[in-house]
Amino acid sequence: MEGMIQVSYTVMCKNDINKEISLSEVLNNEKVAKAIKGEFAKGLRNLALSQKEDTPIYIKTKKEVYEFTASKNDFADLLELAEEDARKHKRLKKECDGVELIDILTID
Repeated sequence: MEGMIQVSYTVMCKNDINKEISLSEVLNNEKVAKAIKGEFAKGLRNLALSQKEDTPIYIKTKKEVYEFTASKNDFADLLELAEEDARKHKRLKKECDGVELIDILTID
């Protein structure tokens, strides 16, 4: 029996976002700082927000991951096969016209 692979992909859309901001940028934003203080230190005065490290924060469009199986012999055509799968299941729409391969697993 020939080997199979399981392919995971997402649909890419025009308005997708994938942005990195630093924690210091977040904490230095006046509206965010006010919201944090109001939520965690309500009624207290003379508060300052700080952090130990400037950790990155990622803002990404939440994506649904779709899967299909294919023959190992079709490895070179996986992107095309993912696009066909997306079309077959009507996942490609006006503003969503491409796919991104997420993972490829060998199934024995």
